[in-house]
Amino acid sequence: MTLRTKPLIAISTSTLTGDDPEHCSAAVERAGGEPWLIVPGNGLSPDEILSKANGLLVTGGEDIDPSWYGQEIDPNAHVYTLPERDAFEQPLLRAAIEADYPILCICRGFQALNVAMGGTLVQHLDGHRTEASEDREQGFTFHRIYITPGSKLTSILGIGGFVRVNSWHHQGIREANRSPRLLTSAYSLDDGLVEGLESTEHDWVIGLQCHPETPGGVPPYFENLFKGFVERAARRLEVNSIG
Repeated sequence: MTLRTKPLIAISTSTLTGDDPEHCSAAVERAGGEPWLIVPGNGLSPDEILSKANGLLVTGGEDIDPSWYGQEIDPNAHVYTLPERDAFEQPLLRAAIEADYPILCICRGFQALNVAMGGTLVQHLDGHRTEASEDREQGFTFHRIYITPGSKLTSILGIGGFVRVNSWHHQGIREANRSPRLLTSAYSLDDGLVEGLESTEHDWVIGLQCHPETPGGVPPYFENLFKGFVERAARRLEVNSIG
């Protein structure tokens, strides 16, 4: 049997093609990892996936069904769900959290992390997607967020404070929705929405509402996010190889 030299990153996504999986795979490869796209209906249990992977990346996609956080769908919220992804991804994410895997969650993944750890979501927000934007670069709206000094996120990126990032979501998290098990590491200056989450209970669990994987969508130093993630996964691979 050939021993793997690169950490294997399970990338949970809705489809095998498209911007989210392709950009996330490319970011993982640039950081030195090996991407492994996993989609609903793959036939693998959370234990089977985690027995092979060294880290978990959860991408953007459809809305999370509100039943996962104890609510019904608001008929005026324009909610579009993919129930099979929720049924596959929530148990996987919770198992990875329990086992303290390196976890990076983006956009829908950011929201899924909050739900998996006991939080809720705002089912609809206006003005966070291109149809309501005057700034249409790369198909996103753009806004400024504040990354909290002293947070894990600041340490990983190598810089904190004010930063301009992309935005492509119609659901989100306010402080009242945030899981008590997670800390806010970034927030929007425009409306106070939570833009970054991290766990103090775990080694490396980070979530961002923006899309750091998208070319031109964030400052170049966000590449450090993927480098830090893959480095943590590499440590897990090393420990498992020794064991």
